[in-house]
This record gives sequence, structure tokens and C-alpha cells, in this order.
Amino acid sequence: MTELERGMESLIKVFHKYAEEDGDKKFLSKKEFKKLLETELPSFLKTQKDPKAVDKIMKDLDQNKDDKLDFDEFLPLVVGLSMACEKCYALHEQKKGKK
Repeated sequence: MTELERGMESLIKVFHKYAEEDGDKKFLSKKEFKKLLETELPSFLKTQKDPKAVDKIMKDLDQNKDDKLDFDEFLPLVVGLSMACEKCYALHEQKKGKK
């Protein structure tokens, strides 16, 4: 597998690892989503100043309003965070080049 293929496989495996905790591998419940964020994205959660951040994020991602997230609904979070991280990476590289 290529590096990108391994990254995609990892993303899929992480989603299903947390989704299967309540027996339904296709969806993340709010509890499973919160545990995924706390375990897999602790730095992101620490930067959230709102104690209801997980609830708000889940509500924003839950397109069909069924109080659970399928993989398609989960993906925009990963994409958005990846885009933000890439911007930080680019700024860091730009500053490094100016020294």
C-alpha cells in the first residue's frame, strides 16, 4: 500500500473502531463520537473553550438529524481539520524559509 492508501485505511479503521462500541459499526453515537475526539484528537478538543463543543460539532455534522454520524457525515470534520493543519504547516514552512 502507498502512504496515502495507508492513511485512508487508518481513517476508515478509526471510524469503525469507535462506531462498533455499541454494536452498530456504521454509525457513531454521540458517546462514541465524544470518545473518538477525546482519544484521537485531544489537542483539538483542548482548544475548544465551549464545554458544549462536542454537542455543537455533532449537530453541525449530523446532516440528516438522526443523532448519529455515518462515515460520510464524519468526513467533513477530518477534511476541515486537515485543511486548517495544512495552512499551519504552510505558514511554518514559509517562516522556516525566511531564516
